[in-house]
Amino acid sequence: MKKSLIVLISILALLVIIIGYGISINNKMVNADEAVMSQWAKVENQYQRRADLIPNLVNTVKGYASHEKETLDAVVNARAKATQVTIRPDNLNEGSLQRYQAAQGELSQALGRLLMVTENYPDLKANQNFLELQAQLEGTENRISTERTRYTDMVRDYNAMIRRFPASIIAGIGGFDKKPQFTAEAGAEKAPEVKF
Repeated sequence: MKKSLIVLISILALLVIIIGYGISINNKMVNADEAVMSQWAKVENQYQRRADLIPNLVNTVKGYASHEKETLDAVVNARAKATQVTIRPDNLNEGSLQRYQAAQGELSQALGRLLMVTENYPDLKANQNFLELQAQLEGTENRISTERTRYTDMVRDYNAMIRRFPASIIAGIGGFDKKPQFTAEAGAEKAPEVKF
């Protein structure tokens, strides 16, 4: 009787330890998942900042380069498209991230063309409003890059966590899915050609 009671208590103690360990792992995965979603919100915030700056930049350029209508329209249309493509943190998957990244890439290309056009207008390049907007836009692009890098690091850590044993078992039971990573934009493998 005494021996069976000791065995029963030992089994119960082992079960409590295993369950406690499982709860601890689950809580770590919840925290990591929330950190990824929070970092995604920071990425979106920087993209929104860029989208908010664009109308001011376009209006400033319009005053100097009104006959560059095609380029200005391309920027406005790309901005509209980029702001329509959104991802909810709870629906962050490979397909939605690719659509989001493609829309943001189109906007980046349109902005690049706009900034190249402005090189032809010395008065515009000297305009204080334009210079300030251009500096803010460059700063925003740097912030976007920083936040995307942080997001990538958090996703890497999260994805590794949910794939390691025994966390992978708990991740499967708890519905913790792999988060998508940013990928290089099409054509990024080619260095831009600079001609003088």
